[in-house]
Amino acid sequence: MNVRRITTTVEELLIEGGREVTPHAEVAVVLAVIDNPWAGQGFVEDLGPRIEEVAPRLGALLAPRVLEALGKPAEAYGKAAIVGLDGEIEHGSGLIHTLKFGDHFRNAAKATTLLPAVEKRAPAGTVFDIPLKHITDATTRSHHQTVEARVPDAPRPDEIVIGLAAAAQGRPHARLAPLSADR
Repeated sequence: MNVRRITTTVEELLIEGGREVTPHAEVAVVLAVIDNPWAGQGFVEDLGPRIEEVAPRLGALLAPRVLEALGKPAEAYGKAAIVGLDGEIEHGSGLIHTLKFGDHFRNAAKATTLLPAVEKRAPAGTVFDIPLKHITDATTRSHHQTVEARVPDAPRPDEIVIGLAAAAQGRPHARLAPLSADR
């Protein structure tokens, strides 16, 4: 696994809707820019061997970093794979949609739900949204949110951006009725 760049962003929201947010809402995103392990090979029928090699290492690299950046327990989380233009969306999906990747984050965050994800093919500098959901109850509406991410020079055509995001809370001033109220 060749990592070219790691970016870490921490956002702290102080005012939303004209009202102070107390405590401040915090979201952390860690993105790793890696060489696409299937770049230049044409169509690869069996992605499994490289998934087995790369995905666990990525999970182990990113999970502690995003939680350390957040600096407090995560209540919501998500993941991303943005594949450069010479790759396939399946390349990114293969790396993040395995327990060998996601369980690093799930265990570190003491989470029980599946990680929501974004995966797509895009040119360098593309802005993308990482969806977040509650770490133990995906139906908790207050924690359905997104965080915007971008790496200015990635992914290059033969790269993949792999990311994790964590929020210390739900949306600021969340006031929607519980999902059960819709029934």
